[in-house]
Amino acid sequence: MTARASGIPAAMRFATRRVLVTGVFGWLGRGLVHALTDGLPDCEPLATADPDVQIRGLDLTSGRADAERVEVMAGDLRNPADCARFCDGAAGAILFHTAGIIHPARVREFYEVNVEGTRNLLAAAVAAGVRRAVIVSSNSPCGCNPHPDHRFDERSPYRPYMHYGRSKMRMEQAVAAVAATGAIETVVIRAPWFYGPWQPPRQTLFFRMVRDGKAPIVGGGHGLRSMSYIDNLCQGLLLAALTPAARGQTYWIADERPYSMNEIVDTVERLLENEFGQRCTHKRFRLPGVASDLAEAADRLLQAAGIYHQKIHVLSEMNKTIACSVDRAGRELGYAPRVALEEGMRRSLRWVFDTQGGIDG
Repeated sequence: MTARASGIPAAMRFATRRVLVTGVFGWLGRGLVHALTDGLPDCEPLATADPDVQIRGLDLTSGRADAERVEVMAGDLRNPADCARFCDGAAGAILFHTAGIIHPARVREFYEVNVEGTRNLLAAAVAAGVRRAVIVSSNSPCGCNPHPDHRFDERSPYRPYMHYGRSKMRMEQAVAAVAATGAIETVVIRAPWFYGPWQPPRQTLFFRMVRDGKAPIVGGGHGLRSMSYIDNLCQGLLLAALTPAARGQTYWIADERPYSMNEIVDTVERLLENEFGQRCTHKRFRLPGVASDLAEAADRLLQAAGIYHQKIHVLSEMNKTIACSVDRAGRELGYAPRVALEEGMRRSLRWVFDTQGGIDG
């Protein structure tokens, strides 16, 4: 069965000249714009960009985009007028919604941005006649795997992990409600922890912690985590936009297999020392599994009071398995992640050293 016969796109050619991207200055937004303008060299069908596409981006601040053919608008998803202005004149367009909030100061922001902001955006997209919206969700609506050998798939029930997971669940439900009207095509992409170029300071801090022997390993470090190299994730997003049969569907997009925290930290340490000239301490900050359980209890108490604490929240997940299967995306979208952990981390580190001068800030 050929890619064309199966409905899987044989090339990156959109049936529109207009592509909209929210969160255009964010980690994923920058990666997606780069994929749209320069193609994905690791994925043959998407290796060459569509030369006719014009990109309009939305972010909280205006500024110069990293690529040509990008018009950037300042706006806030919480403001319906900003969403309407962003979607104006975009009949028949493709919308990629990558914006969202992960680590806010207050719990209410999860719902203001991830839920109400998405509702505002979809209302504006429907009014403007946008054809398809590809919405980025998370693993958090499904929570944590019930046992270490379990893998989430598209049939997994909602078991949201705290307020972030609940906000993404409600976002997905809002997307489904709009899609059910037939006014717009939607595809939901569930993305786990991703990594790669354009990373924010918190990821560079992780690299520094690995080098300095401060990377936390909780409960032995054997729990598995699905991760997605940013180009793999962008491959999934583009295929979701280009594949007709993806309409109304939800897909998990990640690397081919999950990794243990031990493997993640060991890989980063090896690359730092052998390829980037960093002297590593070869130590770990080891904590018993109960440390994550205590952090989870503290996190729930804080979030019940409306307070979000990033470090406590991250620690609460570190003794858990959060892993998924990408089999359905492979069958229906032709998704084939080409970059795995070692090469992805190598590229991530190279980007940091080339653009930021290293991991010391």
